[in-house]
Amino acid sequence: MPLRPLSPIESRVLATLMEKARTVPDSYPLTLNSLVSGCNQKTSRDPLMNVTDAQAQEALDSLKLLSLVFESSGSRVARWEHNFQRGVGVPEQSAVLLGLLILRGPQTAGELRINSERWYRFADISSVEAFLEELQDRAEEKGGPLVVKLARAPGMREQRWAHLLCGPVDPGEHQSEPSTAVSGHLEARIETLEKQVAQLGATVRDLCEQLGMSQPGHSE
Repeated sequence: MPLRPLSPIESRVLATLMEKARTVPDSYPLTLNSLVSGCNQKTSRDPLMNVTDAQAQEALDSLKLLSLVFESSGSRVARWEHNFQRGVGVPEQSAVLLGLLILRGPQTAGELRINSERWYRFADISSVEAFLEELQDRAEEKGGPLVVKLARAPGMREQRWAHLLCGPVDPGEHQSEPSTAVSGHLEARIETLEKQVAQLGATVRDLCEQLGMSQPGHSE
């Protein structure tokens, strides 16, 4: 039986559980408070959301009816786990890619490979592409495709992929800009590199002064 389209909050709750199970296993299963914090965090999320406790609990209740999450036993405080792979019927690698697409928005295969480092280590981009194509070509009797390849955005060499767990996506959508999460990640890396270059430049100047040498690029 095909899975009904999830709401944006349901998908965010589900993917947050998937993420935290891999990145902070010591804190997993999650309490409602931890889950809400994960849903609303400002990093690795596109779009940013402001999910309330009541909205998260409602999403958990509906996801439980779909057998996609369950409440773990043996704890004084309610804690929640995902059941994504079994509930959707996909292997681990496919679950990782879908979770990342839910949390971070459309991404290229290369971006997915980089962003999956803490979840699962893919051998190469070809491996990522193979699982994406498998998800795109998923048979109707298994529930149909779970991802779609978007039209190439201006200025981008590679096409990006989007998930279909919240329903159909227009392949022409999201053409104008890369995902904000990816843009923010690139900006942060550039800023870090600029600081490192500045520090190296200062170190070189100090060494040149100590050795009585002219600085690179400057003549006596």
